[in-house]
Amino acid sequence: MLELDTLDFTKGNGLVTVVAQDARTGAVLMLAHADREALERTITTGEMHYRSRTRGLWHKGATSGNVQRVVSLTSDCDGDAVLARVVPAGPACHTGAVSCFGEDAVDADILSALDATIAKRQNSMEIDDTPSYTRRLLSDRNLRLKKLGEEAAELVVACVDVDPSRAAEEAADLVYHTLVALRAVGASLDDVRAALAARTGRPAR
Repeated sequence: MLELDTLDFTKGNGLVTVVAQDARTGAVLMLAHADREALERTITTGEMHYRSRTRGLWHKGATSGNVQRVVSLTSDCDGDAVLARVVPAGPACHTGAVSCFGEDAVDADILSALDATIAKRQNSMEIDDTPSYTRRLLSDRNLRLKKLGEEAAELVVACVDVDPSRAAEEAADLVYHTLVALRAVGASLDDVRAALAARTGRPAR
């Protein structure tokens, strides 16, 4: 965890800049400030605390419930800024948006955006019967597994043919069908990230 003595609080009149990033998707959530006390509270509780010039010391999510669980805290090369990788319990912005920097920041990770879309389709199946290919796959095990095998075979053929453009397209199809198959059995892209991280000894992201 972050060594507070390595930070330079003097440059910001007792404050350092904190950039909060979703540890799972890489999306930049918000920018705020923290003093030593706020970071001490953060380290002690495992949830983000900030220092506002108007609000004073505040615990993110204390009122809304949208807390940010800390995964890691890392200082920049000058010691006057901190990257906080967090797992948010809800939107970071006071407007209700996931990120204070808009949808472009959230959708920067296209795989996470795709996985989120699949999850929405799955979660709304009982109340929304609008036809969609994703819903059809989620409700039909045989079709789902058949398509997964077909897309894998098509990627193999494209690689055998040394066709980079077609291989990329087939890989995209395979990734989509893989994410659908994972959702159907109760897994997600985050679980894949965690499995890969465990193999490398690095935090999941």
